[in-house]
Amino acid sequence: MNKALIVIDVQESFRQQPMWAAISEPGIVGQVSRLVEAARARGDLVVWVLHTEPGTGTVFDPDSGYVRVMDGLVPQDDEPVITKTSHNAFTTTNLQQMLTARAIGGLTVCGIRTEQCCETTARVASDLGFTVTFVTDATATSPIPHRDAPRGRTVAEILADPRTLPVAEVIARTEYALAGRFATISTVAELTAAAAVAAS
Repeated sequence: MNKALIVIDVQESFRQQPMWAAISEPGIVGQVSRLVEAARARGDLVVWVLHTEPGTGTVFDPDSGYVRVMDGLVPQDDEPVITKTSHNAFTTTNLQQMLTARAIGGLTVCGIRTEQCCETTARVASDLGFTVTFVTDATATSPIPHRDAPRGRTVAEILADPRTLPVAEVIARTEYALAGRFATISTVAELTAAAAVAAS
């Protein structure tokens, strides 16, 4: 089966947000880099996805200059870089057509944020018939404020609120939701070890 690594929203926009200080995986660039190297060694396609919110004036507005792959990651010339405006990587892009044209049936998903764009992409990919591997430790997310919490609070206030969902629980819930239904849960170490064995 032909496979692809889908790198979702590992972009400078997130580093510009205050909640980056509470991110679950500050070393996500290194983790994703290991997956990218392993995918390239296997001859798998690497697809880079960036989230955009044109005209909003936020860090996700292309005019901000932050809608670019994080420093330390460099797409190769033959690796597609696509932009999306939906949470999942399929609805507002040609990703499905691109993968189908290359006869790709297996997807490995990593990126930001674990429970949002990454989980949503994994769910949609599964429904579209792809076999999905979700690499949790190559995703990152932030604590989630309670739905009734006031807007505009500082990171410290959000973290101090007992109703805030901590990153460990966010990640666990994503794994529970995906495993056995939409994806196989894996780790960077497992996938890079498998690539090393295949290359030897």
